[in-house]
Amino acid sequence: MRMLCVRAFCLQFVFNYSLFLEVFSIATTTHEINEQIRDPQVRLISAEGEQLGIVSAEEALRIATEAGFDLVKIAPNSVPPVCRIMDYGKFRFEQAKKEKEAKKNQRVIEIKEIRMSPGIDTNDFNTKLKNAMKFLQDGDRVKVSVRFRGREMAHTEIGADLLKDFADKCADIANMDKMPKLEGRNMSMFLSPKPVAPAKKPAKPKQPKPQPNPSPAETPAEVNPAEAE
Repeated sequence: MRMLCVRAFCLQFVFNYSLFLEVFSIATTTHEINEQIRDPQVRLISAEGEQLGIVSAEEALRIATEAGFDLVKIAPNSVPPVCRIMDYGKFRFEQAKKEKEAKKNQRVIEIKEIRMSPGIDTNDFNTKLKNAMKFLQDGDRVKVSVRFRGREMAHTEIGADLLKDFADKCADIANMDKMPKLEGRNMSMFLSPKPVAPAKKPAKPKQPKPQPNPSPAETPAEVNPAEAE
């Protein structure tokens, strides 16, 4: 019974401690705002980004409240800490929106695997080659492996030639990270997609240079018919 009580106490302590760590980690990700700021002095920045100098925390909060905004500590490690007047709710909303957009635009590179045997026929080889090219064009890495069975281990050079031929056919869109390597009964290599070069902008057509006007000395004089006679 005593052992059960001790065990229950230990489990409760671990649970409370883990809960404390979780709450602490959440708290440290937020900013101190308004009455939470208890520093004797802060360096204050207005909502427009103007430096308002060093004032007490009470004075900074009064200025922020009169402006209809929040007082937010943005640089707690500075001496004195830096506080800014802002709409904290709007700030958090915009930050969450940016994080959501960043996650949406993130591309997770996956490793796809293509498996072959030393005696693979041409049709299967071309099918697996087509699949590998699709993975590479999608931006994923591809692991290509050959599995040797039984007496096939005596002719591993067949698998090496097969992998090199596979890599050569993908050379336009992929780089071979390392030469084929034998591990146990598997020989494998990795292909990585080549970086896509940005499209070049079309060159602007050259404008013809303006021709200079001829000077009066170079212009032929008009001949009076009467003077010609």
